[in-house]
Amino acid sequence: MPEKVSSQTITGSQQPTAFDDERTPMITTSELIEHLYCSRFTYFLNCLKIPQHEELRYKVLKGRELHEKKEKTNVDYIRKRLGCIKKEVAVYLASKELRIRGIVDEVLFLSDGTLAPFDYKLTEYDDFIFRTHRIQSTVYAMLIMENYKKPVKRGFICYARSKNLVKELVYKDEDFNTTRAVIEEIFAIILYGFYPKKTRWPNRCIDCCYRNICV
Repeated sequence: MPEKVSSQTITGSQQPTAFDDERTPMITTSELIEHLYCSRFTYFLNCLKIPQHEELRYKVLKGRELHEKKEKTNVDYIRKRLGCIKKEVAVYLASKELRIRGIVDEVLFLSDGTLAPFDYKLTEYDDFIFRTHRIQSTVYAMLIMENYKKPVKRGFICYARSKNLVKELVYKDEDFNTTRAVIEEIFAIILYGFYPKKTRWPNRCIDCCYRNICV
């Protein structure tokens, strides 16, 4: 019988504490993804301080439902196949250097001594990994490296609507440089307050909480 992968949920006092300097501007990993969909999200939320009301958005609610379900029912044989010997679930991580914080679905401890983020997506796999998914996985990798002081060479994305298909990402220097550039772009909007161009893809506006005020 295969050895069971140990797991741990990081909550409460186990989570990293907040930074001593509360004036350090921070964004969340969710804000990073929203910015990649449309940079005006950053402007409305952080410059005009208009809340997004996530609780009213169908996709957000379904995503949270998926994560909660997976935390309770996920199976260890998938991770065992990836060389995982231990995992931590729903891990809150923050970086003062990157100015970003978020919750990683799972941090996997691999048999080669490296760590890896494992992220669930309520979508189908469509022959390629979306840029948003790649950058989100990369920022999770950067957060893990800074907080755990361990190397992160690859990450995994589980596509729930493709029968829990797991795709592997091997990180390159280009991924880290691109992610840092996006973060800098976000803070340029926040700090200087300029109004960015909206997305070129109208279908992204359908589920946007700011569509009625975006002109």
